[in-house]
Amino acid sequence: MYRIDCLQYANWSEKIFRQMREGGVDAVHVTIAYHENFRETVLNIERWNRWFEQFPDLIFQGAWARDVEKARATGRTAIFFGFQNPSPMEDDIGLVAVLHRLGARFMQLSYNNQSLLATGCYEAEDPGITRMGRQVIKEMNRVGMVIDMSHSADRSTIQAADLSQRPIAITHANLHAWQPALRNKRDDVIRAVTQNGGMMGFSLYPHHLKDKSACTLQSFCEMIARAADEFGVQHFGIGSDLCQDQPDSVVEWMRVGRWTKEIDYGEGSAAAPGFPDMPEWFRDNRDFGNISDGLHDIGFDKDEVAALMGGNWFRFFEDSFGPVRPD
Repeated sequence: MYRIDCLQYANWSEKIFRQMREGGVDAVHVTIAYHENFRETVLNIERWNRWFEQFPDLIFQGAWARDVEKARATGRTAIFFGFQNPSPMEDDIGLVAVLHRLGARFMQLSYNNQSLLATGCYEAEDPGITRMGRQVIKEMNRVGMVIDMSHSADRSTIQAADLSQRPIAITHANLHAWQPALRNKRDDVIRAVTQNGGMMGFSLYPHHLKDKSACTLQSFCEMIARAADEFGVQHFGIGSDLCQDQPDSVVEWMRVGRWTKEIDYGEGSAAAPGFPDMPEWFRDNRDFGNISDGLHDIGFDKDEVAALMGGNWFRFFEDSFGPVRPD
């Protein structure tokens, strides 16, 4: 059984890499850009290259689905790069292919705000995918970069799912019907993504959880069961949104970037501006076994648990990371 987490943004260290191994995590999609431009993103890749050099017995850069198999066989974790904002491609569609060659496999079309490509979930109006967005979707389809709509608004997400010639993803979110956070997804959005073959990863970030940090494992797994019953178990996995060991200044960077001079609290508040506490049953990568146990206890069989913990993401990676195969 593969264990794949399709979104983390931790304060990376040897400690966390070793916890990945203790938790048997075969692959992680890591955020390497929030608001960074192309050059700044390249610097972040350089930093990852140093970690790959320092800890070759723990991690390596993943590019293809077979790297998940390699990670399992060698007792390591494959690291797949992704962006939570299209800022690394700036306003140049030609950089999509360049970034793919550098290892990027996921890119969100917007992060909370309106971008050049799509509308974020915090905007009052959602005009949908822009003219440039339509062209970038085609280019991402061509090279094999996954369209991620985790922070995008509803209409934009539905349009992206319909416009894309390849399945898209929501890498980290939950059901809006279970917890009505702005970032969680309504049924019509999930239906549009899944009916086109797409994937959704369930988030452990407390602002996305029912009862937040006090959310129970049973409640979380019941939410997954509802989604599986409604849309098909084959379309879901985990995208924990784990931000382990990050200082509160980082969540401010996520929310504010360089787009405003004011403080934006996002899903937090002035009284609680920083990172919320994780639920007690998922503190770090060592706790993935708790999710497996919870899924089993709620009634999923062995094969379904394996699919949700990584098998579905593995299949999606196989179909998504390379150029379109000729018929």
